[in-house]
Amino acid sequence: MPKIYLIIVTYNAMKWAERCFTSLRRSSVPLHCIVIDNGSSDGTQEYIQNNFPEVNFIQAEKNLGFGKANNIGIEKAYKEGADLFYLMNQDAWLYPDSIEKLIAVYNNYQNKEEIGILSPMHINGTEKQLDIFIDKYIAHNFEKTRLISDLYFQNLKPFYEMKFINAAHWLIPKHTIETVGGFNPYFFHYGEDVEYANRVHFHKKKILFVPESKVVHDGKQALNKVDYNKYADLSVETNIINPNFSNAFELEKKALKQSMLKNILTGNFSIYKKLLKKYRKISREEKELTEILKKVSQTGSSFLNI
Repeated sequence: MPKIYLIIVTYNAMKWAERCFTSLRRSSVPLHCIVIDNGSSDGTQEYIQNNFPEVNFIQAEKNLGFGKANNIGIEKAYKEGADLFYLMNQDAWLYPDSIEKLIAVYNNYQNKEEIGILSPMHINGTEKQLDIFIDKYIAHNFEKTRLISDLYFQNLKPFYEMKFINAAHWLIPKHTIETVGGFNPYFFHYGEDVEYANRVHFHKKKILFVPESKVVHDGKQALNKVDYNKYADLSVETNIINPNFSNAFELEKKALKQSMLKNILTGNFSIYKKLLKKYRKISREEKELTEILKKVSQTGSSFLNI
């Protein structure tokens, strides 16, 4: 049995803590758990340490964001000999056989070096519907997978290759960590999983979706859930540092210029100002973004100290 480390980043997680951590105890396969707390103020730290002493608890000095905090957990798990790294959101929980069924697909896969990420079927907090984002990802991959047809005709395959699944539940093999690395610290919260998936594809690895393995993600069921007044929209920057694209920086600048001109001509001055702000930002950050692109284009444990 491979050594599996489950890594959870917490920030005011009391709403889900009991269900989340109790579910780990009920897993049919043994799990080691590392928690990195990003400065909770609702008693999360005390609750976990008092009620789940088996958890390896790390208190961050400040809110590091999702990616940086996960990297701390990945580094610790790697140094302790982890074979598989399971990243799970705080607003999530497992069923007893969730990990067992993922491991079965991993063990039966002929060329394990091809596997970048394995992800189970995410259902929402009602446990009666799929998570709305899983609906979206399945729909985006309809032509390649025909998963919707297989679901309808109850003819599911053991796994399906997908372009992207969010990082609420990711099982990452050790060789992916050694080839792709950790999360990009350029991203504080939101977008870091998209950027990581881009690197997985660049390194010729696959994202496999395992429908027989079921898990819960009690996230907000709205496709526009990200508040861009609170969190920056970094989709342009994500494209710029995507190693699968060539000449992306110039293409993004050109697209922004065209959009700015269009909105001036149509009188949409508020949108024009937002686009101009983005154009100026990426122009200031050109050197930094170029260095990041160079780093993520290399094979190795990028952004990790392992």
